[in-house]
Amino acid sequence: MSHIVLDETKCKACYLCINECPKNLLKISSKTNKLGNHLVEFNDPNHECIGCAMCATRCPDLAITEVYRG
Repeated sequence: MSHIVLDETKCKACYLCINECPKNLLKISSKTNKLGNHLVEFNDPNHECIGCAMCATRCPDLAITEVYRG
């Protein structure tokens, strides 16, 4: 099983990942990065992410990674 990790320090707020999620779990956050751009976050802290990593595949800055759990 895997889960997705969002690295706020790498996110440049391009939002390409939002449309890639088949379960529509990502949204634009109220939090901003050092440039003042709104980051991406999960809609719900108890999200039902399936770990497909479509968002990670689309992220041009590698701000989203897939982490495997044993």
